[in-house]
Amino acid sequence: MPEDVTEYFSSTKKSHHRNSEYEALDTSSYQKSAYSRQKHETNVRTIPVGSSSAVSTHICEDEMGFEDTESQENETEEEEEDPFKDEPFFKRIYHKYLIVDKSIADVSILDSFMYNSDLRPVEERRRAWSWFNYCYFWLAECFNINTWQIAATGLQLGLNWWQCWITIWIGYTFVGIFVCLASRAGSSYHISFPITTRASFGIFFSLWPIINRIVMAIVWYAVQSWLGVEPVSLMLRSIFGNDLPDRIPNHFGSPNSTTYQFMCFMIFWACELPFLWVPPHKVRHLFTVKAVLVPFGAFGFLIWSIKKAHNKIALGSLTDTQLTGTAFSWAFLRSLMGCMANFSTLTLNAPDFSRFAKTKNAALYSQLICIPFLFSITCLIGILVTAAGYEMYGINYWSPVEVLEQYLIRSYTKGTRAGVFLISFVFAVAQLGANISANSLSCGTDLTAILPKFLNIRRGSIFCACMALCICPWNMMSTSSKFTMALSAYAIFLSSIAGVICSDYFVVRRGYLKLTHLYSNRKGSFYMYGNKYGINWRALVAYLCGVAPNLPGFIGDVGAPKITVSIGAMRVYYLSYWVGYAISFLAYTILCYLFPVPGQPVKNILKDKGWFQIWADVENFEEEWLETLEKEDLYDDVVSVDVHDSDEKKYFY
Repeated sequence: MPEDVTEYFSSTKKSHHRNSEYEALDTSSYQKSAYSRQKHETNVRTIPVGSSSAVSTHICEDEMGFEDTESQENETEEEEEDPFKDEPFFKRIYHKYLIVDKSIADVSILDSFMYNSDLRPVEERRRAWSWFNYCYFWLAECFNINTWQIAATGLQLGLNWWQCWITIWIGYTFVGIFVCLASRAGSSYHISFPITTRASFGIFFSLWPIINRIVMAIVWYAVQSWLGVEPVSLMLRSIFGNDLPDRIPNHFGSPNSTTYQFMCFMIFWACELPFLWVPPHKVRHLFTVKAVLVPFGAFGFLIWSIKKAHNKIALGSLTDTQLTGTAFSWAFLRSLMGCMANFSTLTLNAPDFSRFAKTKNAALYSQLICIPFLFSITCLIGILVTAAGYEMYGINYWSPVEVLEQYLIRSYTKGTRAGVFLISFVFAVAQLGANISANSLSCGTDLTAILPKFLNIRRGSIFCACMALCICPWNMMSTSSKFTMALSAYAIFLSSIAGVICSDYFVVRRGYLKLTHLYSNRKGSFYMYGNKYGINWRALVAYLCGVAPNLPGFIGDVGAPKITVSIGAMRVYYLSYWVGYAISFLAYTILCYLFPVPGQPVKNILKDKGWFQIWADVENFEEEWLETLEKEDLYDDVVSVDVHDSDEKKYFY
């Protein structure tokens, strides 16, 4: 073991004895500026440890990289000397503004990748989400334009309202199951998605799922922001006149958008920016506010629509095509799969939110019940509004917001303007909340796993917002068919990743994770998989097996009408989420049966019984993790599944 690590660790222990408040590893007592920390380097200092990992005695910043304001107020007001004042200009800029966590300023990118403030397990004081917070979260999440468009997609395919609603119930029931499965590792071990993927894909190969999730988050952020155009436009037209779009000259140069629409897009995009500063463990308050507004807007819109339609809705198919036999079955399945593909991103990164659960079941039953129930009710409102719009205007509107626009066009009275403005405002708030929770925070969390020295969750969220401008979402959202195609494309890759992760946690490891190994690339770490590259080849093969069957249909869908494939390939593609998830799950299970992975708690994963998930106590995790750095390697570590307290709260790292 390197001498500097020994010296460092012993000084750390002495520091703990001298300062009793440090023994609880309360991060709030270390919320100090970089210059103040240097003054207290006896208690808090950072030592690079070769190529294995960087060590920071205590994390100096709260989640998201925000400094605790209470600690700042308690700090001495004595002016500190800038240690970089004699350094070259660019070096001062680098240390003062580019590096977000000064405690790892002199640490290599590889070392900071292994362990940093944003990726550490969530200690008890930050686990603030109760079961009702998850209910509020999904109540707020279910009400957005995208969810209503998913419901209306079934009507576009030729289903009637009740057939479409059945697909919604079935689809979101599966979604609830998948989300709960994905949440278990995060809620039990208090770790985020980037860390949970290390267990199944390997320490370094976990970058592939993370990059996939980042790309999808950016694309979805752009799409959700573009969906905010209509509510912003309706609010502006309610104030400044129905002819406002015509009064603004169009110089945009695209058939799928106008200058006016792009202006509304930029307004909505700019309004989202201030909310990117909210820490994830505090963002629950945004969902609470949104959950209060959503029911009034949703049911108010439904009642208003049915009343304007004279209490009549179109009960049959809203298209000229009457579906029967095989055509009906595949339309039914495509509508059902749309619900699951819509959730492909949130299913994958569920640990990013479940890690804040107060209790081990806070994120379980609440999500399992709330997701199918709340989304089905919300989608029913969207279906009935669309059916009422068809009854009034004879048009099968894809987006219910288009129905709201017709109210403003056909009756520009004070009452209509006020009603349209208020409902549009609720829609805008719903879009904003959905975009923050599902996309910007997820992208920010994942980016901290790649470049923690330079990116915290706040900077990652801003990066997501900036990159969304380059996606050109107006082209992706021009028709319902393009929208459905985009959803299926995402599901191909993300479902295969989710299948591998689920198989590894529930079948292969039976809920057992060794946290110190998840944060180490030393030889002998279970999750380095016996090679210096940290790649689990079984996960790679299973992932490719899940993606491959969907590729021909994907190519045929994207390349149509120039490229055509068989009807069989297209039907496999219509079932993309199920196919990708199931095949990757089975392939990974078989490969791990034939070639067992390090750290699995049972010898035969198909025959042996046992479940080893526990509620991890991570209050002293950093001390335990530092102790592993005293070892030359981790080959002597064993699977300690039977060494914990009877109440299953103490975990031996």
